[in-house]
Amino acid sequence: MSDPTVVLVHGAFADASSWRGVFEALMSDGRKVLAPPSPLRGLESDAEYISAVTASVDGPVLLVGHSWGGAVITVAGVAENVVGLVYVAGFAPDEGEAIGPLQAGFPAAPAAAHFLPAEIPGGVEVAIDPAAFAEVFAADLDPADAAFMAIAQRPLSAMALEEPAVAAAWRTKPSWAVLPTHDCAIHPDLHRFSYERAGARTIEVPGASHVVMISNPGPVAGVITEALSAVPTQV
Repeated sequence: MSDPTVVLVHGAFADASSWRGVFEALMSDGRKVLAPPSPLRGLESDAEYISAVTASVDGPVLLVGHSWGGAVITVAGVAENVVGLVYVAGFAPDEGEAIGPLQAGFPAAPAAAHFLPAEIPGGVEVAIDPAAFAEVFAADLDPADAAFMAIAQRPLSAMALEEPAVAAAWRTKPSWAVLPTHDCAIHPDLHRFSYERAGARTIEVPGASHVVMISNPGPVAGVITEALSAVPTQV
């Protein structure tokens, strides 16, 4: 019997350091935690990368995904040793569903108006205009922290938004969700639809921005702890 390892998967325009507050809360309770980098190059390739991380863990894994990372854990979560999923302002597509078309069915989030595409070798990637970053991505953070995140952000491959999910782990794995009500990067109505469809046990964090795991690490860690108490301790 083994306590599940929590694998924290970051989203686009951020990096693994965005999980620090959640990591510290979980570690204070003696939890096992990993926070790997996500390539942000495509849904299938990112999911394969995270699947390789979960495969390296001896014992069960609880996958936690923020934003784009939610889509990644949706696909990677079909691995046998993954016992549950936690979405933190994260996408939860169904099998065959791509993020771009999924978003198109809901009101546009303010961040979409500030995407800056840039050509790179082999394609196009998208970042958020640094001038608008704090307002549309991290409105409840200290301005200095948001300003640094704006110039340190990690862009997402544009093609990733049109790549359909090849699996939907929430159909067979229990799921939980944290929904920030002032998310300006993914519309809260899309979150509500996705989490209800997935049957996720959901809490809302009033007034929280898209980076709720930074501004409100306590509630996020609390949901993860709740999930850990409910999922199997062996696979």
